[in-house]
Amino acid sequence: MDNLFYEKDYFALGKYLICGVDEVGRGPLAGPVMAGAVIPNFKKMIKGVTDSKVLTDKFRREIYPEIKATAVAAATATVGHDVIDEINILNATKQAMKSAVFSLPAQPEVLFIDALKLDTGMAEVSIIHGDALSYSIGMASVLAKVERDNLMIKYAELYPEYGFEDHKGYGTRHHIEMIKKYGPCPIHRKTFIRKILEGRE
Repeated sequence: MDNLFYEKDYFALGKYLICGVDEVGRGPLAGPVMAGAVIPNFKKMIKGVTDSKVLTDKFRREIYPEIKATAVAAATATVGHDVIDEINILNATKQAMKSAVFSLPAQPEVLFIDALKLDTGMAEVSIIHGDALSYSIGMASVLAKVERDNLMIKYAELYPEYGFEDHKGYGTRHHIEMIKKYGPCPIHRKTFIRKILEGRE
């Protein structure tokens, strides 16, 4: 299956303002969840765009400026660790996605969303594994991944003992060991690390 499989149904209807929506950061123990929303320019497609998780950091960073430069519209939005703890990660993810969509300077004709439904009032298509199957969602995936990684690298300067520049907040062995050693820092998700903290008491 090519990654314009879903888009082609809308091309046939004369609709090209297709907005891909994806998130990065549902699983980490620290930092925000970030969503990307991108309306690609299908006349200026970028080779190699797919699920950001399967791309190298080098390649993501190479195509990131192309995504920004060629997109009809692009936006990101974050929901922080404190809100994640308050409303849970699923609701926080939806909130970030909606914020990204409503921040776009252009109105999409349809949203292609990775796995979720957002109830935005717009036409929506939920696609399981959409970041790999839809070019539009892949664009959003890369945009969100690069920007969240950059944010976590900045947090690493504030909290150097945790190694955020390497694992970006995910639960690596080193990260868990540092939480046990130093306790949580201000950007840790309390609901995600509760069991780790219980283990150090």
